[in-house]
Amino acid sequence: MTRVFSGIQPTGEFQLGNYLGALRHWVVDQHEHDSLFCAVDLHAITLRQDPAELHQKTLEAIAALIAVGLDPETCIIFVQSHVHEHAELAWLIECTVAFGELSRMTQFKDKSARSDAHISAGLFTYPALMAADILLYDIDRVPVGDDQRQHLELTRDVAERFNSRYGETFVVPAAAIAKVGARVMDLQEPQSKMSKSSASMAGCVQLFEDRDSIVKKFKRAVTDSGSEVSFDVENKPGVSNLLSILAAVTNSDPESVANEYDRYGDLKVATAEAVLEVIGPIQDRRAELLADPAELSRLIELGAVKAQALAGNVLERARSAMGFVARP
Repeated sequence: MTRVFSGIQPTGEFQLGNYLGALRHWVVDQHEHDSLFCAVDLHAITLRQDPAELHQKTLEAIAALIAVGLDPETCIIFVQSHVHEHAELAWLIECTVAFGELSRMTQFKDKSARSDAHISAGLFTYPALMAADILLYDIDRVPVGDDQRQHLELTRDVAERFNSRYGETFVVPAAAIAKVGARVMDLQEPQSKMSKSSASMAGCVQLFEDRDSIVKKFKRAVTDSGSEVSFDVENKPGVSNLLSILAAVTNSDPESVANEYDRYGDLKVATAEAVLEVIGPIQDRRAELLADPAELSRLIELGAVKAQALAGNVLERARSAMGFVARP
């Protein structure tokens, strides 16, 4: 059985794009692969975070992962900082990757260009920590979005370089890019990807926001000129986005869905109803978990123990390969 890993930052609010583009695929992965998923709180602090908010958002993130259908008895769900091997292996990776490679990462360029405040060194070395996250568990396959493909390629390069220098140590992972529902666009700006970091939330459907608010956002979604309901991303981006979302939540395809509607208004209402049918139970389950802190803490600890059992072996393998003296 192949082993897969993916993580999500516990910052901002999870949104529909996160679910359709990634989380629901993770739920399938847990039954088909040996799977690990985590809330990457170490990555979160590359940008300044309010401590109390980071604490709460991390708990909410783990509760959300379980609520969408990840089973702590079937896969490993954990908090990144609870497994200290992530930070330790990251340093070994930082000493393997080149400065020039990190400086070419487009996400660092984009985030640092948008920042008008302190830019941390951690933001620059972020890809090294991501590589450590993956290599620490002998991962075969990494479900990632297009925006993370460059980081995964760097991970592969680092693993091959390390293996060449120090002997076969790491599994070289492959990317798994979701083809259907991977890019959910903003309801107000359908040329832009829906994002939990968007400046305006008017076009972003949050996974745990009020249900009436979700309906209003879909009813106010931007459509296109003309009245024909058709899937044409180039000429009808707004309508095509609604069709893609409806197709994704109903396990259909956009072209077939388009044949069922003659009016934009009917399409908007149907999409909102279908989305709520899927995420309503998720919202209820997360609320149950957050209302039972003891049980949530138990599940978090369960995941940390399982993850550390794997991570410790790989870190020691890397340390030994590099020549570090083993602790007596």
